[in-house]
Amino acid sequence: MKLRELLSYQDIVIQCHDNPDADALASGYALWWYFRQMGKTARFIYRGRKEAQKGNLLLMIRELDVPVSYEPDFMYVPELLVMVDCQYGQKNATLTEAETVAVIDHHQVTGELPELSEVRSNIGSCATILWDMIREEGLSLTEEKKLSTALYYGLFMDTNRLSEVSHPLDRDMLDTLQISKSVITELRNSNISLEELSITGQTITQYEYHPDRRYVVLRAEPCDPGILGVISDFVMETEGIDVSLAYYISPFEVKLSVRSCVKEVHADELAAFLTDGIGGGGGHMLKAGGTVRPDLLDQYAMGDEDTYTLADRILMERLEEYYEQYQVLYAKDTLLEPEYLELYEKQPQELGCAKLTELFPVGTRVEIRTLEGDVEVTVRDDIYLMIGLEGEVYPITKEKLERSYRRTGEPYSRSFDYDPTIKNSATGERMEIMEHAMGVISSGGSRIKAMRLKRHVKLFTAWDEEKYYSGNPGDYIACREDDPHDIYIIRSRLFPSLYKKV
Repeated sequence: MKLRELLSYQDIVIQCHDNPDADALASGYALWWYFRQMGKTARFIYRGRKEAQKGNLLLMIRELDVPVSYEPDFMYVPELLVMVDCQYGQKNATLTEAETVAVIDHHQVTGELPELSEVRSNIGSCATILWDMIREEGLSLTEEKKLSTALYYGLFMDTNRLSEVSHPLDRDMLDTLQISKSVITELRNSNISLEELSITGQTITQYEYHPDRRYVVLRAEPCDPGILGVISDFVMETEGIDVSLAYYISPFEVKLSVRSCVKEVHADELAAFLTDGIGGGGGHMLKAGGTVRPDLLDQYAMGDEDTYTLADRILMERLEEYYEQYQVLYAKDTLLEPEYLELYEKQPQELGCAKLTELFPVGTRVEIRTLEGDVEVTVRDDIYLMIGLEGEVYPITKEKLERSYRRTGEPYSRSFDYDPTIKNSATGERMEIMEHAMGVISSGGSRIKAMRLKRHVKLFTAWDEEKYYSGNPGDYIACREDDPHDIYIIRSRLFPSLYKKV
């Protein structure tokens, strides 16, 4: 859905979920602003039994001029009702009748969506989606400091103080917004109520430590999800703790926060593993979080387990399973066992490549942003960037590039869910990699030795000894025929189109 599709309506109401949080307020504010820019008048409301009372939200509404009103007895039937940060018919939003309903949200889809809907469940905040949709309409928020600050704070709060940001679109918004830092500081210092301070202290004193794995588990009472991040960050200061899991269970959701300070455990991967099939999780290597839907836990119930007992058991079982199933490999110290390897030759396949020095000068520390995450490298004259079939980007030396590929002489053009970008780490200057990408085709002589994985693997490549790449059963682990330490993971869905057996 495009925002312009909503402009044919005259009588418009924007509604967020009851007991709104910062993301809901920011999202409704952004949509209200868009309608005003396009000459439309819209009302922004929330309903429910209680008016917003948290200090940070009242401060946000007051300082950033959020045009929201509390309407518990709203009986009017608008021509168009736009639900933001929630979905129509969900229990967390009081039902409001309307002639036409639209939905803009970032949560998991729980029912049938109306025709007018934009739901992106892999994005960290609904605020990010509104920012992107407004950008697609050609409008700039450069001069809108209060709205920009609200959007930033919406993402900040919905991702545990940005610790769970994983999608590159979220990071793009953070990079471009012009915000009031003083207001954000004020809001950050107004997050915790006295009741939540008590919950924090009680949770920390009732920790469960596992010395064999060096992780700690903390169970909290239902609270603002940001409190879980506060608890997690505090306990990670403790000697002997490498990983922490803090969570609370309510009848409506299970929220969790994950932290790691060791390179062998990525917090985002652990959060995704814990919530796989029962919710969703993400973040980055050190900090992450997630949500579990209690209704999806029922399939694992044993006997008459209630939600609390069931959620506790599933999370603890999955945490142990995560540690049990992975084999850690360091490419520089590893040789794949030859008796299990088979020889494959790369099939002719057009990929893209870009020379780093055409983007930034030699010696520049750059951050490459892709859907798979951010990678940092230092620009050298002999390093190119390869662009794979799904927009993945990885470095390759000039010598290996010329040995394995021939240039087409034509620009490389392909559409991805997210086009990779590159940024000067010091100055923030950004370049579009695809604008400098040229096509290359496998020369046909490039060979690898590979085998299918039978277990989960964490591989630290020769290129990056700080960040591992995960391989799952069915994926392939491979090395170049001429360099046995150049080891990497190839996804099972891509392997048949890339290689053929010799």
